[in-house]
Amino acid sequence: MKMNKGFTLIELLVVVAIIGILASVVLASLNSARTKGTDAAIKANLANTRAQAAIFYDIGSTYNGVCAVAGTATINAGVQAASTAAGTGTVVLDGANQTTTTANCNDTAISYAASVKLKNGNNYFCVDSAGAAKETTLLPTATYICP
Repeated sequence: MKMNKGFTLIELLVVVAIIGILASVVLASLNSARTKGTDAAIKANLANTRAQAAIFYDIGSTYNGVCAVAGTATINAGVQAASTAAGTGTVVLDGANQTTTTANCNDTAISYAASVKLKNGNNYFCVDSAGAAKETTLLPTATYICP
């Protein structure tokens, strides 16, 4: 009787199962890295708005209108970019201190605060006229400083 060399069906199934388990672990790690990258983009966009708001204040000696959709040196584009990075696509408007659960920007003559919801959990990243740039669990609704 001649014996054929090769793998049995059981051996092949075990190898395929091991490859499947390893692939699921790698995919889970990639998803975590993607979320961290998105949060980093949100933070970078909002951190850039602080410099833009300082320019706005230097031009007019007021923060009133810094969150406006249109105008010279407004921060709306930066807040919108952060909101887009978060994957919400939320349009951030100023008007009467517009607030949503994902992104907001509030301003007065002497202060402003802008925040966007992060991808990881229920935290927000907030920047304000006092120079704060921090992660918070509270949505800074109708306030002009980060909580």
